[in-house]
Amino acid sequence: MTDTKTSSKSGESKSEDVAKLAEMIKGIKIAMLTTVDPDGALRSRPMATQEAEFNGQLWFFTREHSGKVQSIQNDQHVNVCYSDVDSQRYISVAGRGSLVTDRETLEKYWNPAVKAWFPEGLEDPELALIRVDVESAEIWDSPPGLFVRLAGFAEAIVTGQPYDQIHGNHNQRMDLDTHH
Repeated sequence: MTDTKTSSKSGESKSEDVAKLAEMIKGIKIAMLTTVDPDGALRSRPMATQEAEFNGQLWFFTREHSGKVQSIQNDQHVNVCYSDVDSQRYISVAGRGSLVTDRETLEKYWNPAVKAWFPEGLEDPELALIRVDVESAEIWDSPPGLFVRLAGFAEAIVTGQPYDQIHGNHNQRMDLDTHH
C-alpha cells in the first residue's frame, strides 16, 4: 500500500483514531484472536467480539481455564484481526489481553447469543471475558464496489502501475496506547 499514514499521539488525534477504529470494526461479528503460546508459537482462534461501544477495549467471552487464557497469562501480547471482504475493510489490532471474571463485568457484556457456548449462562463457573486493551491498529479500506475493483485491476494490468496506486486503497496506522 502506498498511502500509509501514521497518526500523531495527541489526545484529540487518539480520540479520532478510537472513533475511526470503532467505525471500521462495527458490524464485523467474528475476529481472529492471536495469542503467543508458552513455546513462542503464534496461535489464532475465531472469536465473537461483544457488542459494546468501543473505547479502546475489545471484549470476548471465553472459558476461564482455556488454552488462550493460559497463553495470555504467559504473554499478554495479542493481535485481533477483522476482515469484511464485501466492504473491503481489513483491520489488525495489537494490544494486551487480560482475564476478567468479576460478575458485574460478565453481566454487562452478557447477551443471549453467548448461551450457545455457555448453556448455564451467567451461572457457568468457567464463564470469563478476555479484555484486549488496544495499543495500536492498522487499517486498510478501499471503495467496495466489485465493478470499481475490477476496473482498477484492469487498469493496473494495462498501465503496468500497481493496483493500490490507481485504486486509491487507504492504509493507516494508529497508536492508541494511552500509557505512552
